[in-house]
Amino acid sequence: MWDRLVAIVVKEMKQLSRDRMTFGMIVMIPLLQLMLFGYAINTDIRHVPAGIIDMSQTTYSRAVTQTIIATQAVDFQYQYYSIEQAEKAITNGEVKAVLYLPFDLPQRLLIHPAFDAKQGSSQITRPVGQWLLDGSDTMVAATIRSLRNLPLDEVANRSASMSVPTFEVVEYFNPEQRSVVNIVPGLLAVILTMTMIMFTSAAIVREQELGNMEFLIATPVRPLELMLGKIIPYILVGLIQVAIILSAGHWIFAVPVRGGLDSLLLASFLFICASLSLGLVISTIAKTQLQAMQLTIFVLMPSILLSGFMFPYEAMPIGAQWVSEALPATHFIRMVRGIVLREAEVMSLSQDALWLMGFTCLGVLLAAKRFNKHL
Repeated sequence: MWDRLVAIVVKEMKQLSRDRMTFGMIVMIPLLQLMLFGYAINTDIRHVPAGIIDMSQTTYSRAVTQTIIATQAVDFQYQYYSIEQAEKAITNGEVKAVLYLPFDLPQRLLIHPAFDAKQGSSQITRPVGQWLLDGSDTMVAATIRSLRNLPLDEVANRSASMSVPTFEVVEYFNPEQRSVVNIVPGLLAVILTMTMIMFTSAAIVREQELGNMEFLIATPVRPLELMLGKIIPYILVGLIQVAIILSAGHWIFAVPVRGGLDSLLLASFLFICASLSLGLVISTIAKTQLQAMQLTIFVLMPSILLSGFMFPYEAMPIGAQWVSEALPATHFIRMVRGIVLREAEVMSLSQDALWLMGFTCLGVLLAAKRFNKHL
Protein backbone atom coordinates (compact mmCIF):
# COMPACT_ATOMS: atom_id res chain seq x y z
CA MET A 1 0.00 0.00 0.00
CA TRP A 2 2.77 2.42 0.90
CA ASP A 3 4.52 1.85 -2.43
CA ARG A 4 1.33 2.62 -4.31
CA LEU A 5 0.67 5.70 -2.15
CA VAL A 6 4.21 7.02 -2.71
CA ALA A 7 3.85 6.44 -6.44
CA ILE A 8 0.66 8.51 -6.55
CA VAL A 9 2.25 11.31 -4.51
CA VAL A 10 5.30 11.42 -6.79
CA LYS A 11 3.06 11.44 -9.85
CA GLU A 12 0.99 14.35 -8.47
CA MET A 13 4.11 16.33 -7.55
CA LYS A 14 5.56 15.90 -11.02
CA GLN A 15 2.28 16.90 -12.63
CA LEU A 16 2.07 19.95 -10.38
CA SER A 17 5.64 20.99 -11.21
CA ARG A 18 4.81 20.85 -14.93
CA ASP A 19 1.72 23.04 -14.46
CA ARG A 20 3.49 26.38 -14.34
CA MET A 21 0.29 28.38 -13.94
CA THR A 22 -0.86 26.48 -10.85
CA PHE A 23 2.66 26.47 -9.39
CA GLY A 24 2.84 30.22 -9.93
CA MET A 25 -0.48 30.74 -8.14
CA ILE A 26 0.79 28.67 -5.20
CA VAL A 27 3.64 31.15 -4.81
CA MET A 28 1.95 34.39 -5.87
CA ILE A 29 -1.33 34.25 -3.95
CA PRO A 30 0.32 34.08 -0.47
CA LEU A 31 2.82 36.77 -1.47
CA LEU A 32 0.02 38.95 -2.80
CA GLN A 33 -1.97 38.56 0.41
CA LEU A 34 1.09 39.40 2.48
CA MET A 35 1.86 42.53 0.46
CA LEU A 36 -1.74 43.71 0.45
CA PHE A 37 -2.37 43.27 4.16
CA GLY A 38 1.10 44.23 5.33
CA TYR A 39 1.96 47.11 3.03
CA ALA A 40 -1.05 48.51 1.20
CA ILE A 41 -3.84 48.17 3.77
CA ASN A 42 -3.82 51.11 6.16
CA THR A 43 -6.67 52.59 8.17
CA ASP A 44 -4.59 55.57 9.33
CA ILE A 45 -5.88 58.08 6.80
CA ARG A 46 -3.62 60.93 5.74
CA HIS A 47 -3.53 63.55 2.98
CA VAL A 48 -7.25 63.63 2.26
CA PRO A 49 -7.83 65.87 -0.81
CA ALA A 50 -9.51 69.04 0.42
CA GLY A 51 -10.33 72.57 -0.65
CA ILE A 52 -10.49 75.89 1.14
CA ILE A 53 -12.62 79.03 1.06
CA ASP A 54 -10.56 81.76 2.73
CA MET A 55 -12.80 84.80 3.05
CA SER A 56 -10.50 86.35 5.64
CA GLN A 57 -7.22 86.47 3.72
CA THR A 58 -5.27 87.46 6.84
CA THR A 59 -2.24 86.19 8.69
CA TYR A 60 -4.66 84.49 11.07
CA SER A 61 -6.31 82.48 8.29
CA ARG A 62 -2.93 81.47 6.91
CA ALA A 63 -1.82 80.40 10.39
CA VAL A 64 -4.97 78.32 10.85
CA THR A 65 -4.40 76.70 7.45
CA GLN A 66 -0.77 75.86 8.26
CA THR A 67 -1.81 74.39 11.61
CA ILE A 68 -4.26 72.07 9.85
CA ILE A 69 -1.71 71.13 7.18
CA ALA A 70 0.77 70.23 9.92
CA THR A 71 -1.55 67.44 11.07
CA GLN A 72 -1.11 65.78 7.62
CA ALA A 73 -4.77 64.81 7.75
CA VAL A 74 -5.68 66.86 4.68
CA ASP A 75 -4.01 68.43 1.65
CA PHE A 76 -5.52 71.70 0.46
CA GLN A 77 -5.38 71.12 -3.29
CA TYR A 78 -8.05 73.58 -4.45
CA GLN A 79 -9.24 77.06 -3.56
CA TYR A 80 -12.88 78.07 -3.96
CA TYR A 81 -14.66 81.38 -3.65
CA SER A 82 -18.20 80.39 -2.70
CA ILE A 83 -20.14 77.70 -0.87
CA GLU A 84 -21.80 76.75 -4.17
CA GLN A 85 -18.41 75.99 -5.79
CA ALA A 86 -17.40 73.91 -2.77
CA GLU A 87 -20.64 71.90 -2.78
CA LYS A 88 -20.27 71.19 -6.49
CA ALA A 89 -16.67 70.01 -5.99
CA ILE A 90 -17.75 67.66 -3.20
CA THR A 91 -20.62 66.31 -5.31
CA ASN A 92 -18.31 65.61 -8.25
CA GLY A 93 -15.77 63.87 -6.03
CA GLU A 94 -13.08 66.47 -6.66
CA VAL A 95 -12.43 66.82 -2.92
CA LYS A 96 -13.62 65.07 0.22
CA ALA A 97 -13.93 68.21 2.34
CA VAL A 98 -13.76 72.00 2.14
CA LEU A 99 -12.70 74.34 4.94
CA TYR A 100 -14.62 77.63 5.15
CA LEU A 101 -12.89 80.52 6.99
CA PRO A 102 -15.20 83.55 7.45
CA PHE A 103 -14.46 87.27 7.10
CA ASP A 104 -14.39 87.85 10.85
CA LEU A 105 -11.93 85.05 11.60
CA PRO A 106 -9.57 87.28 13.69
CA GLN A 107 -12.44 88.43 15.92
CA ARG A 108 -13.63 84.85 16.41
CA LEU A 109 -10.14 83.75 17.39
CA LEU A 110 -9.57 86.55 19.88
CA ILE A 111 -12.89 86.33 21.74
CA HIS A 112 -12.40 84.42 24.99
CA PRO A 113 -15.10 81.76 25.47
CA ALA A 114 -14.39 81.00 29.13
CA PHE A 115 -16.98 81.47 31.86
CA ASP A 116 -16.94 84.91 33.43
CA ALA A 117 -17.41 84.32 37.18
CA LYS A 118 -17.76 87.99 38.08
CA GLN A 119 -20.47 88.69 35.58
CA GLY A 120 -22.17 85.40 36.29
CA SER A 121 -22.63 84.64 32.58
CA SER A 122 -20.78 82.95 29.81
CA GLN A 123 -19.83 84.49 26.52
CA ILE A 124 -21.10 82.55 23.53
CA THR A 125 -18.35 82.01 20.98
CA ARG A 126 -18.97 81.21 17.36
CA PRO A 127 -16.81 78.53 15.72
CA VAL A 128 -13.64 79.65 13.99
CA GLY A 129 -14.68 78.07 10.70
CA GLN A 130 -16.69 75.34 9.12
CA TRP A 131 -15.87 72.01 7.50
CA LEU A 132 -18.06 71.01 4.57
CA LEU A 133 -17.70 67.26 4.41
CA ASP A 134 -18.56 64.35 2.12
CA GLY A 135 -20.12 62.03 4.67
CA SER A 136 -20.66 59.13 2.26
CA ASP A 137 -17.19 57.75 3.11
CA THR A 138 -17.47 57.19 6.85
CA MET A 139 -13.76 56.53 7.48
CA VAL A 140 -12.62 59.70 5.71
CA ALA A 141 -15.41 61.64 7.40
CA ALA A 142 -14.19 60.48 10.81
CA THR A 143 -10.71 61.80 10.00
CA ILE A 144 -12.07 65.25 9.16
CA ARG A 145 -14.30 65.28 12.24
CA SER A 146 -11.23 64.69 14.38
CA LEU A 147 -10.07 68.19 13.39
CA ARG A 148 -13.13 69.93 14.82
CA ASN A 149 -11.41 70.56 18.19
CA LEU A 150 -7.94 71.27 16.81
CA PRO A 151 -5.98 73.40 19.35
CA LEU A 152 -5.46 76.94 18.06
CA ASP A 153 -3.94 78.56 21.18
CA GLU A 154 -0.77 79.66 19.43
CA VAL A 155 -2.70 81.11 16.51
CA ALA A 156 -4.84 83.20 18.91
CA ASN A 157 -1.80 84.08 21.07
CA ARG A 158 -3.36 82.53 24.18
CA SER A 159 -2.17 80.53 27.09
CA ALA A 160 -2.52 76.83 26.54
CA SER A 161 -4.79 76.55 29.57
CA MET A 162 -7.51 78.61 27.96
CA SER A 163 -10.45 77.22 26.04
CA VAL A 164 -10.17 77.43 22.29
CA PRO A 165 -12.75 77.85 19.54
CA THR A 166 -13.77 74.83 17.50
CA PHE A 167 -14.79 74.11 13.92
CA GLU A 168 -18.33 73.36 12.93
CA VAL A 169 -18.82 70.27 10.74
CA VAL A 170 -21.54 69.99 8.11
CA GLU A 171 -21.88 66.52 6.56
CA TYR A 172 -23.47 65.99 3.17
CA PHE A 173 -25.09 62.81 1.82
CA ASN A 174 -24.79 60.71 5.00
CA PRO A 175 -25.38 62.83 8.10
CA GLU A 176 -26.43 59.73 10.08
CA GLN A 177 -22.93 58.29 9.49
CA ARG A 178 -24.30 54.89 8.43
CA SER A 179 -21.54 52.68 7.06
CA VAL A 180 -23.99 50.61 4.99
CA VAL A 181 -24.62 53.66 2.79
CA ASN A 182 -20.99 53.51 1.68
CA ILE A 183 -20.72 49.70 1.56
CA VAL A 184 -23.67 48.78 -0.70
CA PRO A 185 -22.54 50.75 -3.81
CA GLY A 186 -19.00 49.41 -3.35
CA LEU A 187 -20.34 45.89 -2.95
CA LEU A 188 -21.98 46.28 -6.34
CA ALA A 189 -18.53 46.67 -7.91
CA VAL A 190 -17.11 43.66 -6.05
CA ILE A 191 -19.99 41.35 -7.01
CA LEU A 192 -19.86 42.41 -10.66
CA THR A 193 -16.09 41.96 -10.73
CA MET A 194 -16.39 38.43 -9.39
CA THR A 195 -19.28 37.27 -11.57
CA MET A 196 -18.40 39.01 -14.84
CA ILE A 197 -14.76 37.91 -14.87
CA MET A 198 -15.75 34.41 -13.80
CA PHE A 199 -18.28 34.12 -16.62
CA THR A 200 -15.82 34.95 -19.39
CA SER A 201 -12.50 33.81 -17.92
CA ALA A 202 -13.33 30.22 -18.87
CA ALA A 203 -15.02 31.08 -22.18
CA ILE A 204 -12.23 29.92 -24.53
CA VAL A 205 -10.80 27.08 -22.45
CA ARG A 206 -14.32 25.71 -21.98
CA GLU A 207 -14.67 25.43 -25.75
CA GLN A 208 -11.40 23.50 -25.87
CA GLU A 209 -12.33 21.17 -23.02
CA LEU A 210 -15.79 20.49 -24.50
CA GLY A 211 -14.31 19.76 -27.90
CA ASN A 212 -16.08 22.67 -29.63
CA MET A 213 -12.91 24.35 -30.87
CA GLU A 214 -13.00 22.32 -34.11
CA PHE A 215 -16.42 23.76 -34.92
CA LEU A 216 -15.23 27.32 -34.24
CA ILE A 217 -12.22 26.79 -36.48
CA ALA A 218 -14.46 25.55 -39.30
CA THR A 219 -16.72 28.61 -39.13
CA PRO A 220 -15.96 31.96 -40.83
CA VAL A 221 -16.23 33.76 -37.49
CA ARG A 222 -13.31 36.12 -36.93
CA PRO A 223 -11.52 36.34 -33.56
CA LEU A 224 -12.86 39.84 -32.84
CA GLU A 225 -16.40 38.74 -33.66
CA LEU A 226 -15.99 35.74 -31.37
CA MET A 227 -14.79 37.92 -28.49
CA LEU A 228 -17.71 40.33 -28.86
CA GLY A 229 -20.16 37.46 -29.14
CA LYS A 230 -18.81 36.00 -25.91
CA ILE A 231 -19.39 39.13 -23.83
CA ILE A 232 -22.66 40.58 -25.21
CA PRO A 233 -25.01 38.03 -23.56
CA TYR A 234 -23.46 38.65 -20.16
CA ILE A 235 -23.99 42.42 -20.34
CA LEU A 236 -27.69 41.86 -19.76
CA VAL A 237 -26.88 39.48 -16.90
CA GLY A 238 -24.72 42.16 -15.29
CA LEU A 239 -27.41 44.82 -15.61
CA ILE A 240 -29.91 42.47 -13.95
CA GLN A 241 -27.47 42.03 -11.06
CA VAL A 242 -27.15 45.81 -10.75
CA ALA A 243 -30.94 46.15 -10.47
CA ILE A 244 -31.13 43.36 -7.87
CA ILE A 245 -28.33 44.70 -5.65
CA LEU A 246 -29.43 48.33 -5.65
CA SER A 247 -33.10 47.45 -5.18
CA ALA A 248 -32.33 45.15 -2.27
CA GLY A 249 -29.97 47.72 -0.77
CA HIS A 250 -32.65 50.40 -1.00
CA TRP A 251 -35.54 48.38 0.41
CA ILE A 252 -33.64 46.38 3.05
CA PHE A 253 -30.93 48.80 4.19
CA ALA A 254 -32.55 52.12 3.19
CA VAL A 255 -29.60 53.09 1.00
CA PRO A 256 -30.67 56.13 -1.07
CA VAL A 257 -30.36 56.14 -4.85
CA ARG A 258 -30.10 59.86 -5.56
CA GLY A 259 -28.62 59.87 -9.06
CA GLY A 260 -30.35 59.48 -12.38
CA LEU A 261 -31.01 55.99 -13.69
CA ASP A 262 -29.51 56.93 -17.06
CA SER A 263 -26.18 57.85 -15.45
CA LEU A 264 -26.25 54.71 -13.33
CA LEU A 265 -27.06 52.54 -16.36
CA LEU A 266 -24.22 54.01 -18.41
CA ALA A 267 -21.66 53.65 -15.61
CA SER A 268 -22.72 50.04 -14.96
CA PHE A 269 -22.59 49.24 -18.68
CA LEU A 270 -19.04 50.57 -18.98
CA PHE A 271 -17.83 48.62 -15.96
CA ILE A 272 -19.53 45.38 -17.01
CA CYS A 273 -17.88 45.60 -20.43
CA ALA A 274 -14.48 46.28 -18.85
CA SER A 275 -14.81 43.31 -16.48
CA LEU A 276 -15.96 40.98 -19.25
CA SER A 277 -13.06 42.00 -21.49
CA LEU A 278 -10.63 41.31 -18.63
CA GLY A 279 -12.17 37.86 -18.27
CA LEU A 280 -11.62 37.22 -21.99
CA VAL A 281 -7.94 38.11 -21.68
CA ILE A 282 -7.64 35.66 -18.78
CA SER A 283 -9.40 33.03 -20.89
CA THR A 284 -6.78 33.34 -23.64
CA ILE A 285 -3.98 32.93 -21.07
CA ALA A 286 -5.36 29.98 -19.09
CA LYS A 287 -5.04 26.44 -20.41
CA THR A 288 -7.73 24.89 -18.20
CA GLN A 289 -10.82 26.10 -16.37
CA LEU A 290 -8.99 25.55 -13.07
CA GLN A 291 -6.26 27.95 -14.16
CA ALA A 292 -8.91 30.43 -15.27
CA MET A 293 -10.47 30.27 -11.79
CA GLN A 294 -7.08 30.79 -10.15
CA LEU A 295 -6.37 33.86 -12.27
CA THR A 296 -9.84 35.21 -11.46
CA ILE A 297 -9.04 34.99 -7.75
CA PHE A 298 -5.69 36.65 -8.44
CA VAL A 299 -7.54 39.65 -9.94
CA LEU A 300 -10.46 39.63 -7.50
CA MET A 301 -8.37 39.99 -4.37
CA PRO A 302 -6.75 43.34 -5.28
CA SER A 303 -10.13 44.53 -6.57
CA ILE A 304 -11.58 44.03 -3.10
CA LEU A 305 -8.69 45.39 -1.07
CA LEU A 306 -7.25 48.17 -3.25
CA SER A 307 -10.28 49.62 -5.02
CA GLY A 308 -11.48 51.72 -2.09
CA PHE A 309 -14.26 49.28 -1.23
CA MET A 310 -12.95 48.28 2.21
CA PHE A 311 -10.08 50.70 2.84
CA PRO A 312 -9.89 54.36 1.78
CA TYR A 313 -7.84 55.12 -1.30
CA GLU A 314 -6.25 58.08 0.50
CA ALA A 315 -4.73 55.79 3.16
CA MET A 316 -2.81 53.67 0.64
CA PRO A 317 0.88 54.16 -0.18
CA ILE A 318 1.70 55.64 -3.58
CA GLY A 319 2.70 52.27 -5.05
CA ALA A 320 -0.59 50.72 -3.98
CA GLN A 321 -2.48 53.66 -5.46
CA TRP A 322 -0.82 53.01 -8.84
CA VAL A 323 -2.01 49.40 -8.72
CA SER A 324 -5.44 50.61 -7.65
CA GLU A 325 -5.70 52.94 -10.64
CA ALA A 326 -5.14 49.98 -12.99
CA LEU A 327 -8.20 48.14 -11.63
CA PRO A 328 -11.61 48.71 -13.28
CA ALA A 329 -13.30 48.33 -9.88
CA THR A 330 -11.56 51.45 -8.56
CA HIS A 331 -13.00 53.66 -11.28
CA PHE A 332 -16.46 52.14 -11.05
CA ILE A 333 -16.63 52.54 -7.26
CA ARG A 334 -15.89 56.23 -7.67
CA MET A 335 -18.59 56.52 -10.30
CA VAL A 336 -21.31 54.48 -8.61
CA ARG A 337 -20.81 56.14 -5.22
CA GLY A 338 -20.87 59.54 -6.87
CA ILE A 339 -24.05 58.78 -8.81
CA VAL A 340 -25.94 56.82 -6.15
CA LEU A 341 -24.98 58.82 -3.07
CA ARG A 342 -24.05 62.31 -4.30
CA GLU A 343 -26.31 62.61 -7.37
CA ALA A 344 -23.31 63.25 -9.61
CA GLU A 345 -23.56 63.17 -13.40
CA VAL A 346 -21.50 60.90 -15.64
CA MET A 347 -20.01 63.95 -17.37
CA SER A 348 -18.54 65.13 -14.08
CA LEU A 349 -16.94 61.67 -13.73
CA SER A 350 -15.70 61.59 -17.32
CA GLN A 351 -12.11 60.59 -16.48
CA ASP A 352 -13.23 57.34 -14.90
CA ALA A 353 -15.76 56.72 -17.69
CA LEU A 354 -13.13 57.23 -20.41
CA TRP A 355 -10.71 54.95 -18.57
CA LEU A 356 -13.29 52.13 -18.49
CA MET A 357 -14.01 52.62 -22.21
CA GLY A 358 -10.32 52.46 -23.06
CA PHE A 359 -9.81 49.39 -20.88
CA THR A 360 -12.68 47.60 -22.63
CA CYS A 361 -11.37 48.33 -26.12
CA LEU A 362 -7.84 47.31 -25.19
CA GLY A 363 -9.03 44.11 -23.50
CA VAL A 364 -11.20 42.98 -26.41
CA LEU A 365 -8.48 43.70 -28.97
CA LEU A 366 -5.83 41.95 -26.88
CA ALA A 367 -8.04 38.89 -26.39
CA ALA A 368 -8.81 38.77 -30.12
CA LYS A 369 -5.12 39.02 -31.01
CA ARG A 370 -4.14 36.26 -28.57
CA PHE A 371 -6.85 33.89 -29.84
CA ASN A 372 -5.78 31.69 -32.74
CA LYS A 373 -8.24 29.57 -34.69
CA HIS A 374 -6.21 26.38 -34.60
CA LEU A 375 -5.74 23.46 -32.25
